[in-house]
Amino acid sequence: MASPDDWVCLGVVGRPHGIKGLVRVRPFTEDPEAIAAYGPLTDRKTGRRFTLTVANVTKGMVIARIEGVEDRDAADALKGTELWADRGVLPEIEEEEAFYHHDMIGLRAVGADGKAIGEVVGIENYGAGDLLELRTLEGRVVLVPFTRAMVPEVDIEGGRVVIEPTAGLLDEDEPPPDAGGAGNGEGEPER
Repeated sequence: MASPDDWVCLGVVGRPHGIKGLVRVRPFTEDPEAIAAYGPLTDRKTGRRFTLTVANVTKGMVIARIEGVEDRDAADALKGTELWADRGVLPEIEEEEAFYHHDMIGLRAVGADGKAIGEVVGIENYGAGDLLELRTLEGRVVLVPFTRAMVPEVDIEGGRVVIEPTAGLLDEDEPPPDAGGAGNGEGEPER
């Protein structure tokens, strides 16, 4: 049995697309269509293997046919399924400042002064670039833009990322300020 470090999640099956068994897949590959290039992918929870054929890419989502899935009900049953590949089928990263997201999850987050901030628990992208999802030492989750300015150093082998957040990014959430006179004077906004 392969260890968890030998696997990389390449995507997650979303909702069905149409009635003929197509599914939307949220890819975690740099090139969305590449999700089908690594051979059969595995649902690590069930051990089930899936062969994907990309039909289309739209807004960063892959529309794919999964071998053996012929109708909407079968496609819907796969919603939320993570698609994993054996790390050995992935190409080696040759660029100096490129990383597999999987390798960054679990890294310690420290400030430029070396002071512990928390841990990388995920990487998100909502369309404007990658965001590191950090769980702070206080247990809060914050999103930090994964830019050179905010994350000047990634040390996979050393198990850490250096974070230089903008002012207020890691501060405790405060209640929203008073509306400054807007409203009816009784705490309710005017309608």
